[in-house]
Amino acid sequence: MDEENQEQRVEQKWVPLEANPEIIHENGVDPRWNYVDVYAYEKFKEEEEAHLIKCEQAISPDVVFFKQTIQNACGMIAILHSIASNDDELVGPGLFHDIIQEAKNMSIEERAELLENSKALAQVHGDAAATGQTEAPDRETDVDLHFICFIEVDNHLYELDGRKLFPINHGKSNDLVESSVKIMKQYIARDPTQQNYSAIALCKTDDSS
Repeated sequence: MDEENQEQRVEQKWVPLEANPEIIHENGVDPRWNYVDVYAYEKFKEEEEAHLIKCEQAISPDVVFFKQTIQNACGMIAILHSIASNDDELVGPGLFHDIIQEAKNMSIEERAELLENSKALAQVHGDAAATGQTEAPDRETDVDLHFICFIEVDNHLYELDGRKLFPINHGKSNDLVESSVKIMKQYIARDPTQQNYSAIALCKTDDSS
C-alpha cells in the first residue's frame, strides 16, 4: 500500500465485544465449536517485541495474522485469529470464510485494509456488540481491556495480538492449554496487582445444539 493511500485511511472505531462471541455460528463456523472459559492473561511488554525483531523468529506460513487498525476491534480480531489458522473444515460458507480465504495470500498491511473496508464485518461486529449480555459502551469510550489469541500451528504455540507487529512464536507445544497457561502465568507475574484477567478457548463440543 503506497503512502498516499495510507494517509487517506481514516481511523475507525467499533463498539467493544463481550467475551462470549456467539456471532461465529451466524457466520459459518461449525456449531460444534464454542468459546469456553479457561484462565487469565495480560500482554507482553514492548521490550519483548524489540527482542523478537532482533532474534528474527521463525513463523509458520500457515499462521494467518491480522494487524488491528480499527479501535476497539480486538474482540473481532481475536475471533478471526482463532479460526483463520485452524482446520479449513471449521469454517463453512459465510462472511468469515470469505474474509479468511481472501486474506491468506495478502500481506499484513493488505489484511488490515481488507478488514477496514469490510462493511459486512463492521455490521456483524456492531450487531453482536449491541446484543450482548451487558450494555455495550459507546464507541468513543476508552476501554482498558484487550483480547489476544493463542493458537497451535505445526506443533508450535503462537500468540496473536493485533496491536503487535507480527505473531509471536513461543516454541514447541504438545498441549495448547498447558503451553498457553505457562505464558499466562508470566503475564500475571509481571503485574500481580492486576485482577482484570480472563481467557476463553475455542473448543469442539459433543452437543451441536
